[in-house]
Amino acid sequence: MKKAAARGSKAEQKAKKKQVEEEVSQLSTKLKEKHAQELATLGYSSSGNGNEKSNLDTLVKAIAGVSVASQPEHSKVSKAKQRRDKRAQQEAEREQRIQAEQTDIVSDRMIENEKLERKLKPLGLTVCEIKPDGHCLYRAVEDQLAVLSGGRSPYTYQELREMVAAYMRKHTSDFLPFFLSENLIEDDSDESLAQKFENYCKEVESTAIWGGQLELGALTHCLKKHIMIFSGSFPDVEMGKEYKSDGGTGLSNSSIMLSYHKHAFGLGEHYNSVVPT
Repeated sequence: MKKAAARGSKAEQKAKKKQVEEEVSQLSTKLKEKHAQELATLGYSSSGNGNEKSNLDTLVKAIAGVSVASQPEHSKVSKAKQRRDKRAQQEAEREQRIQAEQTDIVSDRMIENEKLERKLKPLGLTVCEIKPDGHCLYRAVEDQLAVLSGGRSPYTYQELREMVAAYMRKHTSDFLPFFLSENLIEDDSDESLAQKFENYCKEVESTAIWGGQLELGALTHCLKKHIMIFSGSFPDVEMGKEYKSDGGTGLSNSSIMLSYHKHAFGLGEHYNSVVPT
């Protein structure tokens, strides 16, 4: 009886040991599977396909806390940052160029103004600033007419524009050679020369197109006035000498006096009115 009981006890112990071993084996298998899944998410494969070194490198990166799966994304971010840095550098270089150009403009403007002041001061004259809006020539003449009349100008800048355009149309043959020499037309246009000149006259009377020598020539005849243009960058220019009231020598009390500035603003040329100090 005792021997039989001992044999039964040993059999039960073996059965329990076997059951425990099976449970341990199952748990070990599940643990390995779980580890394999975790490593797979990090890009590591243990399939034995000959890429052990690559897999080992991947595993080292994974252990170091680097996500292999997210590497392309990091690469994209790096390239995007490089593009941003490049744009920032280009913008900085552009700002430096602008600052340098502005410095040159300011320097040129100061030199030009100093030369003009030295020219006007002995004559008892000074510059009256005119709004730089494309109408500066006509506004400056309007201001001069107001000074000469001792009150308001008989013409507004817009009326002066219309007068100039009308005069140029009426005396096309006088203005056409200057129109061509100043390259005011496009050679590749199918329009006739007469149509091109008419289009220009329309711009003179209805837009803010800048006025120059062509328009000054028309103004002096429209107003029958002697016009004197002082400059700190170029020799002074006289137009309409035949309209001088002093017999053709010096400035008369009826002369229109303007100043021409090449470096007044970043956009370039500008006219002001010149008045007694």
